[in-house]
Amino acid sequence: MLKKMIVIAFLAVSAFANHTAELNLNEKDLEVAGRIDMGQFNMAVEPNTTFVGGKFLKAHEDHSSNNRVSLDPYYELNFLMMREINNSGMRVGMGVKLNYTNKYSTLPLGIEMEYKIPSARVIPIYLNGEFYYAPQVLSFHDAKDFLEYRASIDIELIKNGRITLGYRNLDTDYDRLSGSFNYNESWYFGFKIGF
Repeated sequence: MLKKMIVIAFLAVSAFANHTAELNLNEKDLEVAGRIDMGQFNMAVEPNTTFVGGKFLKAHEDHSSNNRVSLDPYYELNFLMMREINNSGMRVGMGVKLNYTNKYSTLPLGIEMEYKIPSARVIPIYLNGEFYYAPQVLSFHDAKDFLEYRASIDIELIKNGRITLGYRNLDTDYDRLSGSFNYNESWYFGFKIGF
């Protein structure tokens, strides 16, 4: 079933002429993501500045602080606006996400950045970071709050094709569970493809 969902996700993402498709994995977790560049469809929107996307994460309980319980899949819809800062190679953005599992749902707000290392001219190298937070007022079901942060490095071996190595941490507080519950904390590697 999971393999069918991955194939359907990749086909659906490519059918909408997306900006990027991404596959991240480690020995126990699988993450599939895609983002559509709204500038490709709307002439009023500058290309490569406004994105709509989605993400699916099947995390294993070994990478969670509550390894006694099987984890529900994590689903996410996201919206991001980015801009480059004065031809410096640095891009910053503001975003909002709607994430969901069977146990919690939140609406975190956050920032993202991408920096292209200027000395890496032959093979471009990018540093990426994300930070998203949802306080209690933006947390639903059993969630009290939500915090997500990521850091990754991308190496663009071919044009619009990157290999990535990253770290992610998705953390939430529950009303019914005692204290903080770390949904997933793990290193991963993967591929990003741009269209």
